[in-house]
Amino acid sequence: MNNPTRTIISRRSRPAKEPLSKDIIVKTALALLKSEGSSGLSMRKIAKALDTGPSSLYVYVTNHQELSAYVLDAGMESVLLSNHEGVSWEIRLYETLHSYLTVLMEFPGVAELALNTIPIGPHSLALTEYILERLHEAGIHSTSAAWGLDLLMLYASSVAFEQASRDQNGTTLQAISASYRSLNIKQYPMIASLQSELITSDGEERFRWGLEVILQGILQRQK
Repeated sequence: MNNPTRTIISRRSRPAKEPLSKDIIVKTALALLKSEGSSGLSMRKIAKALDTGPSSLYVYVTNHQELSAYVLDAGMESVLLSNHEGVSWEIRLYETLHSYLTVLMEFPGVAELALNTIPIGPHSLALTEYILERLHEAGIHSTSAAWGLDLLMLYASSVAFEQASRDQNGTTLQAISASYRSLNIKQYPMIASLQSELITSDGEERFRWGLEVILQGILQRQK
């Protein structure tokens, strides 16, 4: 006998899911990467967040490596390419790489991805093209420009990953300083003599110094 008080809910009353697409997959993957770090960038978690199966994702992306490249590119959308007129190529290059550093430092997962993923996509390619243009403007061509690009990107990415990871893990400069002070001075005389410089230098000044060293080396060793 039917229960007269039973309420039948039609499936049609549920909100319709947004159609699956590469853009939706990348957007979801980037959100998981930012909230959970590199562990969030798994096909299983992305599929679960989209209420689908992992096999459905492979219709839109070839493999995890390709997805990672697209996610990194999406994360780089906020990088500003300096177009200040009347300033040197070096200042414009620094401003752009500093913007790149700032974007990566926001989330350790994105910074980590930048270290182990070959960048593809419009934002990544625009940044690559911009850096090569500035190096060309400086008289750096061919092999030196290509290899110099790698050095500059690797340097900025590693600085971002180190700082973002340190912040996430709660590793303070005070803790690092305390570990240096506990060292045997006779065994580690150089560390003891430079412990202040090792930990207390201004982050932006140190980053710029590193870029200048790399650029001067590229200019001196052109191929």
